[in-house]
Amino acid sequence: MSFKKSEKLYQKGLTHLVGAVNSPVRAFASVGGNPLFIKKAKGSKIIDVDGNEYLDLVLSYGPMILGHRHKSVEKAAKKALKNGYSFGASTENEITLAKIVCDAFPGMDKVRFVNSGTEAVLSGIRLARAFTGKDKIIKFSGCYHGHQDALLVAAGSGLATLSLPGSKGVPEGAVKNTLIAEYNNLESVQAHFDKYDDIAGVIIEPVGGNMGVVIPQNNFLKDLKELCKKNGAVLIADEVMTGFRSKFGGAQEVLGVEADITCLGKVIGGGFPVGAYGARNEIMKNVAPLGGMYQAGTLSGNPIAMAGGISTLTELKRQNPYEFFDEMGAKIETILLDAAKKYNVDLSVNRFGSMMNPFFTKVKVTNFEQAQTSDTEKFAVFFWEMIKNGVFLPPSQFEAWFLSSALSKKDIKIFEKATNKAMLAVSKM
Repeated sequence: MSFKKSEKLYQKGLTHLVGAVNSPVRAFASVGGNPLFIKKAKGSKIIDVDGNEYLDLVLSYGPMILGHRHKSVEKAAKKALKNGYSFGASTENEITLAKIVCDAFPGMDKVRFVNSGTEAVLSGIRLARAFTGKDKIIKFSGCYHGHQDALLVAAGSGLATLSLPGSKGVPEGAVKNTLIAEYNNLESVQAHFDKYDDIAGVIIEPVGGNMGVVIPQNNFLKDLKELCKKNGAVLIADEVMTGFRSKFGGAQEVLGVEADITCLGKVIGGGFPVGAYGARNEIMKNVAPLGGMYQAGTLSGNPIAMAGGISTLTELKRQNPYEFFDEMGAKIETILLDAAKKYNVDLSVNRFGSMMNPFFTKVKVTNFEQAQTSDTEKFAVFFWEMIKNGVFLPPSQFEAWFLSSALSKKDIKIFEKATNKAMLAVSKM
């Protein structure tokens, strides 16, 4: 397998792009080697500039839940393009998509569309403060909520990949109202409420996806919601990654919790740049033009993105692929664990809905500290062997893998063959 064209583009990209990329994880820093440059994709496959074809388990980090270039989504986007690209004014499709999203979340009466998950979260945090009149926010180590200053601490994912504790350029004042708790540890949250009386809310990924897939244990989310309610704080669910990936709606509902504010992205745009935040009327009436919490965006509700989102969610509801995801996920998990056992490699696998990933550790991973016991050198060898054998994975031990409804039995065979070769290579380290 040749990567010569990708290598050439990487060298060329270094001149005018930072690290030749526009998002750090694409640089392949934690796995070594040069990043791959992609030319096109269709269905479950993605193809790089050298013509190498891969089974895609990155799926643009989640939004391509139907697979790449689904015919309905492509048709809807092309139709919208003929009417114009952006108007800076309202369109009917914004109302249509808003109803689909609100109907899918029991605790959501109104939604505001924005342009990214990061923008959704920073707006959701501002709304929590506006609604409660308090300042402090609790977040969990290993949970990533976008690159806004106030939450770029103990943020897992790219920061863990690059071994950075935070980010330069973030002043101390920006994080003075951010408190850190441990995922799946209610006592660590209680300690903050015992100490402070001005906590506006707690933000959490209902299922962690940026420290690898980490699942709440022992009714953690239910107890967290009760703790928030008891202390006059709101629960903010960051479902940018998990939204529509375990059911038609949110992971919070699967886990028996109703968040006060929900942040969305990824799937609701079907591959186009979209974010959203929503809540019940009592909370959303604080947002301008109804209330005093200001948030705006020229490209918010972009007509192409709205068309892509409507088509994606309509098709997703028609397909209802969630049993299929569980079946495919179980097969992939079994393949990983069987290969690891065969070649005597320590491995733990976490899976929830259509999200999953292996950790190269013998420890059961339920928080960020445990995730960090993973052998990242083994993952790097595993990653490149999977690439060489036709499977495209996130280039980080601490990123979730994603499944699409375009997966086939042939794809599973490709994955099984690649996994056995990759585990063999890891066992020889």
